[in-house]
Amino acid sequence: MRFRGLFTVSIGKLKGFSLSQPMNLTPTFFRDEGKPVEKLQALICYSSFSTNGDLKKGYEKMMLAKDLACLVEESSHKDERKVKSRMELKRSIELRVKKRVKEQFIDGKFRNLMVNVIAVPITLQDAYNCIKLNSNVDISVKDDSICFNSLAKELLDGSFDVGEDTVSFSTRGVAKEVLILPNPKMIIVQEAIRMVLEVVYRPHFSKISHGCRTGRGHLTALRYIKKQVSSPSWWFPLILNKKVDANIIAKLISKLEEKIEDDQLYVIIRSMFDAQVLNFEFGGFPKGHGLPQEGVLSPILMNVYLDFFDQEFYRLSMRYEALHQGDDKDEDKSHSKLRNWFRRQLKENDLKCTTNDNSGPRIYCCRFMDEIFFVVSGSKDIALSFKSEIVDFLKNSLRLDVDDEQTGVLPCDGSNGSRFLGALVKRRVQEGPATSAVHKLKEKVRLFASQKQDAWNVGCVGIGKKWLAHGLKKVKESEIKHLADSGSTLSKVSCFRKAGMETDHWYKVLMKVWLQDIKAKAAENEESILSKYVAEPALPHELKESYYEFMKCADEYVSSETATTLALLPNSSSNSGSVTITEILAPTDAIKKRLFRYGLTTSEGYPRAASLLVLQDSIQIIDWFSGIVRRWLQWYQDYDNFNEVKLLISSLLRKSCVRTLATKYRIHESEIEKQFDSELCRIPSIEEVEQELTYETSYSHPFDNDEALMYGISYSGLCLLSLARMVSQSRPCNCFVLGCSVAAPSVYTLHVMERQKFPGWKTGFTSCIHPSLNKRRIGLCKKHLKDLYLGHISLQSIDFGAWK
Repeated sequence: MRFRGLFTVSIGKLKGFSLSQPMNLTPTFFRDEGKPVEKLQALICYSSFSTNGDLKKGYEKMMLAKDLACLVEESSHKDERKVKSRMELKRSIELRVKKRVKEQFIDGKFRNLMVNVIAVPITLQDAYNCIKLNSNVDISVKDDSICFNSLAKELLDGSFDVGEDTVSFSTRGVAKEVLILPNPKMIIVQEAIRMVLEVVYRPHFSKISHGCRTGRGHLTALRYIKKQVSSPSWWFPLILNKKVDANIIAKLISKLEEKIEDDQLYVIIRSMFDAQVLNFEFGGFPKGHGLPQEGVLSPILMNVYLDFFDQEFYRLSMRYEALHQGDDKDEDKSHSKLRNWFRRQLKENDLKCTTNDNSGPRIYCCRFMDEIFFVVSGSKDIALSFKSEIVDFLKNSLRLDVDDEQTGVLPCDGSNGSRFLGALVKRRVQEGPATSAVHKLKEKVRLFASQKQDAWNVGCVGIGKKWLAHGLKKVKESEIKHLADSGSTLSKVSCFRKAGMETDHWYKVLMKVWLQDIKAKAAENEESILSKYVAEPALPHELKESYYEFMKCADEYVSSETATTLALLPNSSSNSGSVTITEILAPTDAIKKRLFRYGLTTSEGYPRAASLLVLQDSIQIIDWFSGIVRRWLQWYQDYDNFNEVKLLISSLLRKSCVRTLATKYRIHESEIEKQFDSELCRIPSIEEVEQELTYETSYSHPFDNDEALMYGISYSGLCLLSLARMVSQSRPCNCFVLGCSVAAPSVYTLHVMERQKFPGWKTGFTSCIHPSLNKRRIGLCKKHLKDLYLGHISLQSIDFGAWK
């Protein structure tokens, strides 16, 4: 704000300012930062004095100015004392790197990034701080374990040996699988390169790509399919399968050369591929879930490589949508379609534009890393033709293998749906208001009829039991043959009596004979026999007819067609419109199988104790279960069957946690719930999860869920550790987390529970750890063990080569 007013007073001097002269209060007035409080006091007081020199009022206003200035100073100190979250710190670090990268943009390309940005000690220090923030380590603590000046010098003079800064692991057995992981120095270099590539390519990535990008994760991908795809007719996913080879590396480097001119950078990247410390496999593991077998550079490089596909998709979609020859081949309409296509792209799939344009086919695509999903609004011939062209491009141009036989073109209105990112994508008819009202009325009628039927059955069974008691009484009194009603059921039973039967035993035998005579084996139970053959024949005929007539009318109404009922309603044509919507369903069967695979449930689906966790502390056990519940529920929060997932996960895992603690302490489960009542509250209930998700949606910082900054954390999945040994003075061990030098009190064994390679479209949220890391021992301090269990860090933050 600029103060241009001139104030003239005649009371001498105040706080060093001459008040007898005109004073111009411009922003230069505030440049002296030595005494901000005094200046604010003088400003308020100066503008408040009257021209008649009322010093008393001026003094009171000066005191008010002093109080206001103190409040301003206190609020400024509070802002300075506010602690930033680690995501805010990462964002500030990347903004500093972004400024350095932008300075190297010359003549339309980024030049000499290795010399001027990456191989600079301050950039390497920033990269290491990002790694420490990923590991939830305080970056204010000094760490002299790595000399950034010497590392920068090695990168500049070409003496940095990629092969020496790696560690390899292999599986046991004949068919060995080798995994090569980077050492801390190599991880720092990879992180520095990743930060630079993010700055260069982030603004140029396509809007159809999701995964490990700012504001574009798996939830945004599924939300795009659910909300922004209008009138779909056919859909199909594509499964890519290929290990990176020389052809893919050469094409990737050519893609990088379009925006970056730096031979030293490409030499480093090629050497990482040659040493196999940098690698990614298309379709081998769900991206982001199979950590740490993929480095920090894999996501950005995969998105850069598949940007070829994104551009080709736009070219094909423009040809199919804008230039598709319909029934009307008028030239003006062809140009109109082309203009509409460009308008749709500029408006980023605005539904108001897409729903009104039914002149031609529409093609949608959603790509999450290497998992691709297509939706076609048009004929099946167009869908098949488009799929054929896109598969040819992936095979011939990008040199990727496509398993297109297992992913055929399916109708969107089919009952089976399609799979993408582990979720089931289906179309469902959403009822209109009138149809919903009719169904509710039918449900009420069905419930009322069911209640009447239950009351009828209970009454008939009661009559049948009284009949049995009456028969037994007559047997004891030997009066059964003297019954007045010869047509009663009891008289019919007595007809089977033979000579020589004793009074105390003949009734039971005759009952068996009577049951065989009426073929009682076809009945469901004894109560149905009493109701059908004993009670109902004795009831009045009018009562039975009225009951069965009511049940018949109720069944006819419930089973009648909805359209017939709607026709009887007023204004039914305007209120009965139904809408077809897209549903995203979580794979509940796959969740149950994974719980069984991790030993948390039995084969029948009942919770059981986790034997591998029994030796750990009770708080660690509870944290492990709490981390699973929170991560899974956050992953599935936007799915349409989220209520079913909540009930499944929360109930089963809480009970499994209680049984694990009961096994540990060898006491009853009810006693465990009493003793650990406060600790078990860490496992959120369904209501607590709903409140947390609502709070995170409304009040969370925009950087907290930034997948470009949190890669590997939100996708970390399950990690099962068992206690291997306690650390002693003779066998010391430090924490294996990168950037942490705290002594580890215990050593844990990592268990790989999912050794198979699952494609992501089958498993969804999973943690396929490389089998070579099975039974590997790692040291963890208490803080980082809790962070790993609660999902605050991932396995990517662990230096598995610390033993070596």
